[in-house]
Amino acid sequence: MIFVFSGTGNSLFVARQVSAFTGDSITDINQKIKNGDTLPIACSEEVIIVTPTYAWRLPKVVSDWIEKTDFDNAGRAWFIMTCGGEIGNAPKYNRILCEKKNLEYMGTAQILMPENYIAMFSAPAWDSAKQIIERAGSDIEEAAAAIKNGICFKVPRNNIYDRIMSSVINPAFYSMFIKSDAFYAKDSCTGCGKCVSLCPLNNIRLKDNKPEWGKSCTHCMACICCCPAEAIEYGNKSKGKSRYQCRL
Repeated sequence: MIFVFSGTGNSLFVARQVSAFTGDSITDINQKIKNGDTLPIACSEEVIIVTPTYAWRLPKVVSDWIEKTDFDNAGRAWFIMTCGGEIGNAPKYNRILCEKKNLEYMGTAQILMPENYIAMFSAPAWDSAKQIIERAGSDIEEAAAAIKNGICFKVPRNNIYDRIMSSVINPAFYSMFIKSDAFYAKDSCTGCGKCVSLCPLNNIRLKDNKPEWGKSCTHCMACICCCPAEAIEYGNKSKGKSRYQCRL
């Protein structure tokens, strides 16, 4: 069974590609988290976790959900992490998570996908994004083949830079940057409520027909990148930047 968390569609695209290759069904972690659903899940022996990389590790909301959820009958777990650059030493923490859940760790695969974190970086225009996605095809197929054949993923790079980014920078990044205070809606907002429905943490509500953000946020970028009117900004950091959604 494939479990996927996705903000702007990169990880969902990868999960669908893997599913088409392996035949595994897909479960939406976003909706599970949104509904506060941590009930035990009856699944096959194989668990495949597909998520973005947040500050060189699994998104904290995903690792927290995994820790709280029992995967009945599961024995082995593969992790597929999409990223705009690198996953750091995320495999170490995925392995520890498997130990907590009594799952056999089968490795972590890195899939390079278009950047979407416009609170800090720039997203590519769609033509460039499409090329990045196409180049990812061989890595996705390799990961899917390993899962189907029941073998471990190749061990990824693990140098001192990777270890520092995942161990020291990750918690600092969360405490310093993962905040919702800078989000706001411009006058072009239509009050459609899509941002409210997409937020996995129920952190957005409509007030006077405009979105208002609470204090819980994971910076998934769903609200800002998927706004039909492109009416949401993140302070001055997102102004003039392309909004990215995986449209394949």
